Amino acid sequence: MALIVHLKTVTDLRGKGDRIAKVAFRGLSFYTRVLENCEDEAQFDETFRWPVASNIDGTEMLEIQVFNYSKVFTNRLIGTFGMVLQKVVEEGQLEVSDTLIDDNNSSIRTCVSIGIKYQAIDGTVGVWNERDFFENPSQRAEHEATFHFETDSLLPLTQPESKPPGPQAYRRSGKGVFSGMKLGKARHSKDDHKKDEPAVLETEDLDRKGKRFGGGMDPDTISLASVTAVTTNVSNKRSKPDIKMEPSAGRPQDYQVSITIIEARQLVGLNMDPVVCVEIGDEKKYTSMKESTNCPYYNEYFVFDFHVSPDVMFDKIVKLSVIHSKNLLRSGTLVGMFKLDVGTIYSQPEHQFYHKWAILCDPGDITAGVKGYVKCDIAVVGKGDNIKTPHRSNETDEDDIEGNLLLPEGVPSERQWARYYVKVYKAEGLPKMNTSIMANMKKAFIGENKDLVDPFVQVSFAGQKGKTSVQKSTYEPTWNEQIIFTEMFPPLCTRIKIQIRDSDKVNEVAIGSHFVDLRKIANDGDKGFLPTFGPSWVNMYGSTRNYTLMDEHQDLNEGLGEGVSFRARLLISIGMEILDTTSTEIMSSTEVQVESIPQLSDNATGKIEEFFLFGAFLEATMLDRRIGDKPVNFEVTIGNYGNQIDGISKPIIRRKKGGGDGDEEESELLQNSSEDEATDDGDLVSVSCTPPMKPVITDRNYFHLPYFEKKPCTYIKSWWQDQRRRLYNANIMDKIADKLEEGLNDVQEIMKTEKPHPERRLRGVLEELSNGCNRFVSLGNKDQNALGRTKLDRERLKTCIREMENMAQQAKAMRTQVKKNTFKDKLKQVQSFLHKLRFMADEPQHSIPEIFIWMMSNNKRIAYARIQSKDILYSVVDEETGKDCGKVKTVFLKLPGKRGFGTAGWTVQSKIEVYFWLGLNKQRKDFLSGLPNGYEENKAVKGPGMQSIPPISLTYTKKQLFQLRVHMYQARSLCAADSSGLSDPFARVFFSTQSQCTEVLQETLCPTWDQLLVFDNIELYGEAQELRDDPPIVVIEIYDQDTVGKAEYIGRTFSKPVVKMAEEEYGPPRFPPQLEYYQIYRGNSTAGDLLAAFELLQIPASGKHNLPPIDGPTDSDRGPILPVPKGIRPVLSKYRIEILFWGLRDLKRVNLAQVDRPRVDIECAGKGVQSALIQNYKKNPNFSTLVKYFEVDLPENELLHPPLNIRVVDCRAFGRYTLVGSHAVGSLRKFIYRPPDSTVQNWANAATLMNGYLALANGGPISHPAGDINVNVETEIPVKKIETVVKLDANSDAVVKLDANEDEKSKKKKKKKGEEIEEEEPDESMLDWWSKYFASIETLMEQLRQQEAAAAEAEEKEDMEIAAEGTKPSKGKEKAKGQEKEKKKKQLEVVEKKDKVKIDELRVYHKELETEFGNFEDWLHTFNLYRGKIGDDDDSTTDDERIVGRFKGSVCVYKVPLPDDIAREAGYEPTFGMFQGIPSNDLINVLVRVYVVRATDLHPADINGKADPYIVIKLGKTEIKDKENYISKQLNPVFGKSFDIEATFPMESMLTVAIFDWDLVGTDDLIGETKIDLENRYYSKHRATCGISQQYSLHGYNVWRDPMKPTQILTKLCKEGKVDGPHFGPGGRVKVANRVFTGPTEIEDENGVKKETDEHLSLIVLQHWEQIPRVGCKLVPEHVETRPLLNPEKPGIEQGRIELFVDMFPKDQPAPGAAIDISPRKPKKYELRVIVWNTDEVILEDDDYFTGEKSSDIFVRGWLKGQQEDKQDTDVHYHSLTGEGNFNWRFIFPFDYLMAEEKIVMSKKESMFSWDETEYKIPARLTLQVWDADHFSADDFLGAIELDLNRFTRGAKTAKLCTIEMATDESSFPMVSIFKQKRVKGWWPFVARNENDELELTGKVEAELHLLTAEEAEKSPAGLARNEPDPLEKPKRPDTSFIWFMNPLKSIRYFIWHNYRWLLLKILALVLLLLLFGLFLYSMPGYMVKKMLGA
Repeated sequence: MALIVHLKTVTDLRGKGDRIAKVAFRGLSFYTRVLENCEDEAQFDETFRWPVASNIDGTEMLEIQVFNYSKVFTNRLIGTFGMVLQKVVEEGQLEVSDTLIDDNNSSIRTCVSIGIKYQAIDGTVGVWNERDFFENPSQRAEHEATFHFETDSLLPLTQPESKPPGPQAYRRSGKGVFSGMKLGKARHSKDDHKKDEPAVLETEDLDRKGKRFGGGMDPDTISLASVTAVTTNVSNKRSKPDIKMEPSAGRPQDYQVSITIIEARQLVGLNMDPVVCVEIGDEKKYTSMKESTNCPYYNEYFVFDFHVSPDVMFDKIVKLSVIHSKNLLRSGTLVGMFKLDVGTIYSQPEHQFYHKWAILCDPGDITAGVKGYVKCDIAVVGKGDNIKTPHRSNETDEDDIEGNLLLPEGVPSERQWARYYVKVYKAEGLPKMNTSIMANMKKAFIGENKDLVDPFVQVSFAGQKGKTSVQKSTYEPTWNEQIIFTEMFPPLCTRIKIQIRDSDKVNEVAIGSHFVDLRKIANDGDKGFLPTFGPSWVNMYGSTRNYTLMDEHQDLNEGLGEGVSFRARLLISIGMEILDTTSTEIMSSTEVQVESIPQLSDNATGKIEEFFLFGAFLEATMLDRRIGDKPVNFEVTIGNYGNQIDGISKPIIRRKKGGGDGDEEESELLQNSSEDEATDDGDLVSVSCTPPMKPVITDRNYFHLPYFEKKPCTYIKSWWQDQRRRLYNANIMDKIADKLEEGLNDVQEIMKTEKPHPERRLRGVLEELSNGCNRFVSLGNKDQNALGRTKLDRERLKTCIREMENMAQQAKAMRTQVKKNTFKDKLKQVQSFLHKLRFMADEPQHSIPEIFIWMMSNNKRIAYARIQSKDILYSVVDEETGKDCGKVKTVFLKLPGKRGFGTAGWTVQSKIEVYFWLGLNKQRKDFLSGLPNGYEENKAVKGPGMQSIPPISLTYTKKQLFQLRVHMYQARSLCAADSSGLSDPFARVFFSTQSQCTEVLQETLCPTWDQLLVFDNIELYGEAQELRDDPPIVVIEIYDQDTVGKAEYIGRTFSKPVVKMAEEEYGPPRFPPQLEYYQIYRGNSTAGDLLAAFELLQIPASGKHNLPPIDGPTDSDRGPILPVPKGIRPVLSKYRIEILFWGLRDLKRVNLAQVDRPRVDIECAGKGVQSALIQNYKKNPNFSTLVKYFEVDLPENELLHPPLNIRVVDCRAFGRYTLVGSHAVGSLRKFIYRPPDSTVQNWANAATLMNGYLALANGGPISHPAGDINVNVETEIPVKKIETVVKLDANSDAVVKLDANEDEKSKKKKKKKGEEIEEEEPDESMLDWWSKYFASIETLMEQLRQQEAAAAEAEEKEDMEIAAEGTKPSKGKEKAKGQEKEKKKKQLEVVEKKDKVKIDELRVYHKELETEFGNFEDWLHTFNLYRGKIGDDDDSTTDDERIVGRFKGSVCVYKVPLPDDIAREAGYEPTFGMFQGIPSNDLINVLVRVYVVRATDLHPADINGKADPYIVIKLGKTEIKDKENYISKQLNPVFGKSFDIEATFPMESMLTVAIFDWDLVGTDDLIGETKIDLENRYYSKHRATCGISQQYSLHGYNVWRDPMKPTQILTKLCKEGKVDGPHFGPGGRVKVANRVFTGPTEIEDENGVKKETDEHLSLIVLQHWEQIPRVGCKLVPEHVETRPLLNPEKPGIEQGRIELFVDMFPKDQPAPGAAIDISPRKPKKYELRVIVWNTDEVILEDDDYFTGEKSSDIFVRGWLKGQQEDKQDTDVHYHSLTGEGNFNWRFIFPFDYLMAEEKIVMSKKESMFSWDETEYKIPARLTLQVWDADHFSADDFLGAIELDLNRFTRGAKTAKLCTIEMATDESSFPMVSIFKQKRVKGWWPFVARNENDELELTGKVEAELHLLTAEEAEKSPAGLARNEPDPLEKPKRPDTSFIWFMNPLKSIRYFIWHNYRWLLLKILALVLLLLLFGLFLYSMPGYMVKKMLGA
């Protein structure tokens, strides 16, 4: 089959030029010849043919692109023609002519005409025919159609060198001219990015286009990622270097696992005493024991702290087990257990499970089913994670166990038991695990030489371990055993760990480890598959192979960290079967079993192929000087091949791998060579090491190796199973993912630099993604059935294809939906695509091991690099080729193992430029084709027929001379390397073998070097053209100069220079180059940015004088240092920087001396200003002069603005200064003031509306305080907010209405509809602050629920839209309408809900108040001052410890002169410049009132897992300890306290609220603390002194607590903001500025008298203050904030949370009233009277001694949950024959109850040793049990019912109507609450579990529940049992129950004769018969004797 395309002509071209066309189909592109100087028509007339292996699908595309050809620059695209081949497939032949479209997707005049033929030749071609690819080059020259496959590496290199490199030769080698395409970096698709954009050409755009066509890079299409110049590849010869250096895995971190065991339910077993054991790893903790219950309530909290590496942490297993009757003497019996690994918890949203039910199973008996449920919270916190606790909601919805199981999303609730089989076949290539001395001794004694290792395999899964047998002394062990685990499926433990270990009597060590992630070998989708793996080899990596007794890298063999050497490979397979637990023959225990299995056939894992690996070392520089100057060489290994020092020198392994697995004889022949390998080439011997060479000094830190024109090569042959397909698929996906990642980086960068239209770039990214995915599908589909494909291979391929198709569709659909407003969501979604791609690309089944490059010095291994084999694997299809195959890659070598942690890992050991090619030996024709051209090969042996032998080195004949100019402008935000908190930075620049340094700048973190470094006479090898497209990279390292010792490393970055060849012009668009930002890395963390530009200029033959001139040093004072030249350094203009100096806070001591007279120095771009000196810091830390300014020249481009440095110095005696601390403001953007007329509404930061005087950022939509009065202001739709504020000019009046009747109407309606209006309106006097608080929490929960629902709804809507793509254009409008309707509906719902009980509410913020209000930095900013060096850790956690104080002030930057039209208003004070209307900073006395509501989830501080918390409040020198009111043994204490403190700002402005743990002995421990900056709150425009409540009332629970009334506050705000108003008008109207608000005007006082008032109106204005133009901002409402508690000893890990609010009242204003009472509600005393009247149908347990008749001696037992010790029993109803019992017995249970929380409160001592009582809160549940009394043995439990007093099923009217469903399916019955009904009577069922674990009905009870308050109970007392007062009458019990005592004989006759007479008669007859027989036997012998003797 083939597709043939005849390209005839292209007409209507514009201009005159050289034309070339490219035709592409299925990723294979052909180029036409170049038509020179054609004008409007190009007659190509060429035919192209594609052989196709699989039928062409009607949806595939043919694409033709027409270019203007350029010899030097990249070809410029004229237009594209794309065509779907549907018609061609149908008709077989087609003639088409059509117009082209340009990059904006609009059609142009140019027209193309083609003919297409699709023919199927007889029979089909199975695979690509190689001859189609590699034709004879000489023929190709004849018919000019330059065939160009997607990579250059496929072109034959037999081109005669002598030919001048004219256009012809260029074209044929396909180099440079058509910079090779590939999926990862295709040039054409870069132009495609532009498809979406309308053709708007701004000036900037034009020169961009110029740039692009000039071979530069178009900013919209290239990677703008912060390492721009490196990541953008122009041609195909080099791949990206990896930037991050340090291995992050394996480094220990802090983790905390917190588990709350709340309760257990439905535990299987009768009358048990359960304890819950929580076990993580080896640590165990137990809850207390609850007696005789199978639904215990614990609510106990446990915390486990770990300091381990992430891998170890996430593999730890959390086990929850319930144990029955455990005590000191016995361990108890296990009821059931549940286990999951920490990784599963960590991968949950928020890293936690909250209020979920864990299912218990019995591992000893898997047939048994569910053994009960435990409700718990589990959270895992790493460093820097913050746990968001969902707010405590009521527990109604969580009683639904099935809906809240502790299982990750997507795991079915019914998990089944399954068997996991891990089959272990054999291993190869093990290292020796014993010293040679031992071996020689053994040899001497035993006389034989054995392999020095005794391997066995150990598999760990889900907390269990299994081992194979030990194979003695073999490097090639064969086990053929399987290890079987029995575990639930799907398992909650995600990794199986497989280790080869060496058995040794002394110490057993791991040889290598491998982890199998179950998520990668199974798929839970509806078309998914069960876990399956292999049979496949897995490669194990670990420490180096030479054996030492103390291996410092042993951790690597345990699987921690990145292995540095190949250890072995192991053949395993994994399978799984789900058990049918009902069948009889299965083993019921879960013990691990080991069985033997049959051997695998030899080719089961694939056919063994010969692979060829070629490597060329083009450069080795930056060798660390510490290596010493011994000769250095490099070793390349793949598996054990190539490893000469410590590979295995035995023949066995080579034999095995030498010739396929089976042919022993052939492989025997192969061992003729003493060399490392010998192969079929007969004399091709692998060369795996470069020759040793002495290093040469580059500079003080580094050496380089003098390779110059001679580049050493290595090549290795190796034999592996051919599983390339796996790697190919991974490569295709990786490339799609790389491209996607690069696109996303671009989008991020566009957003960061605020360039317009990031959404267009995102659309381009989506387009590329969908094309890439479709391409994968077409390539994946033609996968042949190769040998050794496993089930997993097939299933994975299906899954990947499905996922890719899906992703392609989604991307396509999303592309049309990317709009400005949906942009953020879509970006998130695309990022999830990226994760998915990376996950899919990771192939779990290994094939070819990874390649290691080791640098050896003096035969010792120093540093290594590890290269994935898939990255350098070659394939005929370009997308499948590895991304670094046949490319030059820069690789940085690193130190192995732990040596590479910390600072050591930051330094480069060596930087090498390598070229690798790995492929089948038979495909190795072109392995050199990717090398830079211009070399000759040197073979190891000379002689004829040596064509095929790879070169041992390359000699470059072509070399070019260059000059590199490095323009180092500045760096910013470097990390501090000196103890002063600053650095003395200089930069070292490396290029090729040269290095230079900039000057050292003293004491700065933001050096502006402004220096040009010139590297002369750089020799680079290769063709000029290639070097132009792909220059080597420049490495820049930044150091801190120390006066003594070595310079300290700060960070490094890379860049690619812009290259100018000798014949090119030095001019725009590419030159002079632009300054760019490069991210500086230090280890894995970022350490600042570098602003620089790099240009590489070819030195022409005529000499250097022809290079562009360098301006000499302009400022002579800098000596010979050259500045950055004019065209490159930024254009400057004049700015004025105004600084507001407010004050300094919390300055720590400097060198033990206190700071006394500090001063602040501000510096920016070399200019600066000093603050006034603070004369006495202790007395007043504020500055006397508030505003100062200085003028400075700053770049026009805001992104290039230098940082602003703030330094605080202390002026000591004798004119000495010491630095206290410093702060660098990295970006001045937020401080730039732009005059209002030219305000550009840039959508990225549209929320920042600058008013004339102050940059007031009121961001975010207007959030109404919860349940507030919906004022229909125009700004209902939050997005519109900005426009309204902008539109409302001075003459428009906006009216705000408020309709009060709405509420009433809806209330009436509600009354009609709803039934539950029994809840009477609460009485005002009953309400207190807590009513308000709980109502608010309810609202918060409601809002969260609604948000979730809304999000879900939006998602659904979107899915529907995707489905109905493009049906209707007007849909948008309708949708908007629909949304408005929805919104109205929702608001109504909220209103209705509120109306049920009208309680005024406050806002409960579930985070700090600061986060809601931008840290209260609306005009006063806080800058942290740092001192001291940054630690060695990766992250910035140590920052907090480096803070030495804070500077408060602000900055304003603006261009001068300001435009004249900025009016100076009345009252403008010139001294304050831009900072108008700022309060004075004199001392001020304030009353601070702190209300502490409660704390939650405190970290336990005592051994018993509890704490005794109390509050400590510090402010300045005042400290309040509330120690005597500690709350015993509580982790969720309710404090409900307020504290008053008087303070003087500014000295005392940092409030600390701490929670300490009270201890009887020893000091009290800090649990956690939170700090609040009161000063910023006090001065903030948001008015955070006292929250504005929802309603203004004069009395009651909601009394107004601010000394100023709303009218006074409003008047004050208007005056301060110079706003016109407030004007109160008739009819409840008030006008402020140009807004009119309406509202009620009456108020009631305590006596119910109504008065007129304006307060309500003022309050409404205050609540909507953000709508007032110019000065409006949201005012802080009445609130409670939730703050995390932190402990300095455990930085970054939350120790609990505290809820509080703070009021502040200035002392110079009227004093506030008394503090409101928030003391915790006292529980109310109740009495519950339960009368047990009768029972019925109780199961009969006892058999009668005489009659065997069933009967029971029934009694009923009852108790309230938590009070088991106060249980009460009825008397016994003896001998009930029918299960009926009559009792008339009364239980009385007094209890204390908290209405709001629905909990019973009880206090009791935990044990006899407890110091004090502990308060417990327990759900109100009544348990009734029915028992059978026994005289001598223990009583038998028959059944029970538990009633939740808040909601239980209404009792049945009669015993008949009472069914088991009342207990099992409560939801279908009407529910009642005893607290509302007070009195309930009815029948309830007793249930118990039978042998099969099913609930069954065991009886019914008629009871009456009567609830009284303590007062009522006193008034009408009642006696226990049947006693006085109010006695109950005796029950009438039938005679039978007492007949025994009256007349035993009568009863015997009655029972026995009556029932058993026939039986008795039969027995009598039998006895007589037996007697006769006995007599017969007795007398027989006597008679016999008599007869015989004849007597």
